[in-house]
Amino acid sequence: MKTVFVSNYINHHQVPLSDRLYDLTGGDYTFIQTEPMEEERVKLGWDVSLSEKPYVRLYYKDKEKCDELIMNADCAIFGGCEDAEIIMPRLEAGKFTLIYSERIYKQSRLRFISPRGLKKKYHDHVRFNDSPVFLLCAGAYVKGDFDLIGAYRNKKLKYGYFPQFIEYEDLNELRKDNGELRILWVGRFIDWKHPEMMITLADNLRKKDIPFHITMIGNGVMEDEMKQLAVEMRLSELIEFRGGMKPDEVRDEMRRSDIFISTSDRLEGWGAVVNEAMNSGCVTIASKSIGSAPYLIRDGESGYLYRSCDDKMLLEKVLLGNDKENAAKLGSAAYDTIKNVWNADVAAERILKFARDPEHRIPDYEDGPLSRA
Repeated sequence: MKTVFVSNYINHHQVPLSDRLYDLTGGDYTFIQTEPMEEERVKLGWDVSLSEKPYVRLYYKDKEKCDELIMNADCAIFGGCEDAEIIMPRLEAGKFTLIYSERIYKQSRLRFISPRGLKKKYHDHVRFNDSPVFLLCAGAYVKGDFDLIGAYRNKKLKYGYFPQFIEYEDLNELRKDNGELRILWVGRFIDWKHPEMMITLADNLRKKDIPFHITMIGNGVMEDEMKQLAVEMRLSELIEFRGGMKPDEVRDEMRRSDIFISTSDRLEGWGAVVNEAMNSGCVTIASKSIGSAPYLIRDGESGYLYRSCDDKMLLEKVLLGNDKENAAKLGSAAYDTIKNVWNADVAAERILKFARDPEHRIPDYEDGPLSRA
């Protein structure tokens, strides 16, 4: 089963899926990187040593060979690649293809009415409705966006990102010595990630006399502003700003935290930190506007969802997560969600099974990767 995955660049979120596809195809898998990674992400430890990954090819260094691999593959997956010169030859040849996409109207769905935009969407997507081209929805709102333009009718499947799964023998051992409520936030300090909500949360928890400590990891244009706000509100001893950290260091912090909070709004296409926090057995609380949250979290069973930018509702969910017995139940369910369903092994196996079906019939999975969106 010759399989290719074409994307802008490989990173630590894509490596587990790529490793598994490489193994399952007996080495007949290629990840085609179309551009170098931005320096900002390299500094955050997102780069992957290409020499250690036998399946990586660089499109910008070997265009002819990469084009050949794309056209001759039994299964081609395109994600994070919008170059028509790379994508269109295969689509127009009518070959089995999976389009891996986050939502296309992150700002507002009103944008779909643009005549120029609709013309492009027809050319890129709608005209392939009767071809063996299927949409992998990397987020709970992707289907709705593509429904607006009438693309991929009855061919939309749930998907996402699949960070490394780490197995633990006893989740309770990870944080049994926490004497106070340990809360973690990870992200860039930018407006649509809403780091200011964590400052407000700290103030609200202090008013309720709850012992807690908040750790915020990341860099960005709002970082200094948030630090100053914490000083002005006399919260400096309760909020720790750790700056940028490498992925494995972030996972260490998740293992030590009781609650993980993701405060992004609808501009967050997926949000892989939600996968990672659930894998760590944290009580994961996420804005329901984040693409991954409604797919991964069953509200009140494996974590909590709250209305985007609703400080009061976020506080309510944190108070619920502060109950030790409830937290253990939620953390265990979150961990099982990633272990049993939303992981790279399951995703890779389902992709190849779908690709091998001569009729490419829509799978009937109840949940998880490749279930109906």
